Amino acid sequence: VLFNDTIAYNIRYGRPEASDGDVRAAAETAQIAEFIATLPAGYDTEVGERGLKLSGGEKQRVAIARTVLKAPPILVLDEATSALDTHTEREIQAALDRVSADRTTLIIAHRLSTVIHAEEIIVLDGGVIVERGTHPELLAKNGLYASMWNRQREAAEAAERLREVEEEDDKGFIVRGATAESREVVE
Repeated sequence: VLFNDTIAYNIRYGRPEASDGDVRAAAETAQIAEFIATLPAGYDTEVGERGLKLSGGEKQRVAIARTVLKAPPILVLDEATSALDTHTEREIQAALDRVSADRTTLIIAHRLSTVIHAEEIIVLDGGVIVERGTHPELLAKNGLYASMWNRQREAAEAAERLREVEEEDDKGFIVRGATAESREVVE
């Protein structure tokens, strides 16, 4: 939940007595500091009611920064990276791993890449535990988890290839959808 206040306030809510330096460090860890630096008012930017002025991924990163700052002894991450693209998720996953270190962490996730380092993964199907183990153990069982992992990995690889193609288009290659007569080279 984000409040109709500044980005700094929303991060500091995790630990009200935190210094500005602590807030900035938490934002760095959550991979949101660069974005904040692009805003005209920086950390003093108002986010709007429920963070309306931020994208889903930006809201999640502000919430992750708040959690980093709070450093609770027990951490529950419920779909913590669900609004992030695969590329940004990879960047933030390292931060979540650091936040989770030395504390009890319960991760609820459909994106299996967020749980591969967990000490124990419990796979539910229809509310029933169907598998449990570490990531390598579950892959070796070749069951439901392995099937979901393979599908998600293939989808992530396809999305990455698509992102690379889109970046090449942005650099100035042919315009898609043009007829042979009207095709232009983008500069």
